Amino acid sequence: MDNHAHHRCGWAEGDPLMRAYHDEEWGVPQRDARMLWEMLMLEGFQAGLAWIIVLRKRDAFRAAFAGFDPEKVARFGAADIERLMADPGIIRARAKIEATIRGAQIFRETAQRGESFADFCWSFTDGKVVASDGHGWIASSPLSERISKEMKRRGFKFVGPTIVYAWMQAVGIVNDHAANCFRRSEVAL
Repeated sequence: MDNHAHHRCGWAEGDPLMRAYHDEEWGVPQRDARMLWEMLMLEGFQAGLAWIIVLRKRDAFRAAFAGFDPEKVARFGAADIERLMADPGIIRARAKIEATIRGAQIFRETAQRGESFADFCWSFTDGKVVASDGHGWIASSPLSERISKEMKRRGFKFVGPTIVYAWMQAVGIVNDHAANCFRRSEVAL
């Protein structure tokens, strides 16, 4: 595919890694519970930073957090936190590391109650992708505020409305590709 002939979202134009992420992953409806959780945790690490930093460190994050296997991460203890704090490949923020471990425990508790994390994530839209008009850019929405409130109630951290909205965009719960972006209609599932 000749991507020079395609318009894409402006944020994805400058960096080859961001272009590949945009063209192959961002905004594609994600139905895999583990991947939905991984992306939520990575969005939490992104808080206060540029997404490209997380994207460049994603492989190191996956190695450090046992492939983002929630069952394994849920069992991380004090020694794991110290190991992660010493890992130069990831964003070393203790509160975010601890929030990821707690997030894995919440993921596990959700499954133990017989609820799929994927079903939970998609329950707010009845399993449907919400399409923006593709014009303009917002940082949060009433829907992200509602999801954020429920995630916080369940014990998740770093899930404010802005982080949740970025996550919703990334995992395709909302299709926020620009109106003239070649991916907008391709991901509209």
